[in-house]
Amino acid sequence: MFETLHFADPWFLLALPLPFILSRLAQTTSPAGRALILPDRIGHALVAAEGRSVTGQGRLPLRVGLLTAIWVLLVLAIANPREVEPVSALRVSGRDLALVVDLSGSMVRDDFFLDGTAITRLDAVKKVGASFVRGRGGDRIALIVFGSEAYYASPFTFDVEAVARRIEEAVIGISGRATNISDGLGLALKRMSNSEAATRVVILLSDGVNNAGATNPRGVAELAARKGIRVHTIALGPKDLDTADEGELGVVDARTLSSISRISGGESFRVRTTDDLEAVATALDELEATDSDGLSAEVFREHWPWPAGGALILMLLFGWRQSA
Repeated sequence: MFETLHFADPWFLLALPLPFILSRLAQTTSPAGRALILPDRIGHALVAAEGRSVTGQGRLPLRVGLLTAIWVLLVLAIANPREVEPVSALRVSGRDLALVVDLSGSMVRDDFFLDGTAITRLDAVKKVGASFVRGRGGDRIALIVFGSEAYYASPFTFDVEAVARRIEEAVIGISGRATNISDGLGLALKRMSNSEAATRVVILLSDGVNNAGATNPRGVAELAARKGIRVHTIALGPKDLDTADEGELGVVDARTLSSISRISGGESFRVRTTDDLEAVATALDELEATDSDGLSAEVFREHWPWPAGGALILMLLFGWRQSA
């Protein structure tokens, strides 16, 4: 159990004989006949440690024992006993992956199906997206959602389970009901600007047409290309601008999304069904493989609170005995 137990600061153990040394000095006088002068409390304690009482002989063994134990426990605590915990190596891919997800009003349309039951577009994204994220161990993942505005739903983290839960908790309307693709992608690029990851990737999913914000999505894609950030796009919805009737609602601008990925060096995907979405998740796993070596690190279980706590208890007992 304690095979890896060691002291982080073993040099403090050299202080163990210090009370004995001070006690001897307290008894030694200089050639001029002058004794070493110490504060009364320290002098009493040191004399007691030598077996001679200043106030009485009856309590000497207990007092000496308590003072000795207190000192030993304090020194042990300061030396910081600890042991190495067995841990699994954390896989690190060297990739920062930002998911940018559309939460505009059209995501509430129930034109997707799961096991024969109609579900909303958002429910399809939740199911497939959360599963996709949980399989991305080793990536540092962030979640950005957008409607009329864009905001950070989850910062970059290796905790893929936490990001998956945020996807599952997403609701329509929290960022407005319009579709601001430019701001969603722009926020992802801003967060990635200071990233030192070897690979930086954005996965942008939208089911609509950019109808909010002052920036053209293609301009943001050009910025991504200059920064070396790949943007994969997913155009979600049964119909797009090229196939829908004029004025039909709930259609996706697949052409613009495709141009974003082409400009930035990514891939574009067209999703009309839940099966399509699952196939895209598989394809992205192949495009951005997560195989990597583990990053090892030592994790310690600290044991100093035990001797420190013991010393505190004994000090309270010593104080109580002194006042009794």
